[in-house]
Amino acid sequence: MPSPTVTEQRTWTIREVAEEFGVTHRTVRHYEDLGLISPERRGTQRVYHRRDRTRLGLILRGRRLGFPLEEIRTIIDLYDRPRGKASQLEYVLGQIDERRTDLEQRRRDLEDALTELDEFERRCREDLDRLR
Repeated sequence: MPSPTVTEQRTWTIREVAEEFGVTHRTVRHYEDLGLISPERRGTQRVYHRRDRTRLGLILRGRRLGFPLEEIRTIIDLYDRPRGKASQLEYVLGQIDERRTDLEQRRRDLEDALTELDEFERRCREDLDRLR
């Protein structure tokens, strides 16, 4: 078995991980408390490995896309299963379709609300002009 590369051997502190991803220490600890990442513990110090950084990146991407944490957990955990990446990608594609449908409906709802607001504003201005 080949020896790990320098990148695979490298570790990071909570400060380094938090700065890299633009989150607070509290956020990183929260994801740890939820079991989404599991840094090595050396006494009271948390030691983050490449796997933790990858998982944190996936968590934050999922959050930006609006996925709930339980869906993110499922996606991340699938990667560790025997079919690994293939089952993860199949699952993610299904979730993307659901998320896209939800966001498209929200966009339609917002467009309808803006149209209604524009019409209400127009009528209010017409009424105000008649009162002047």
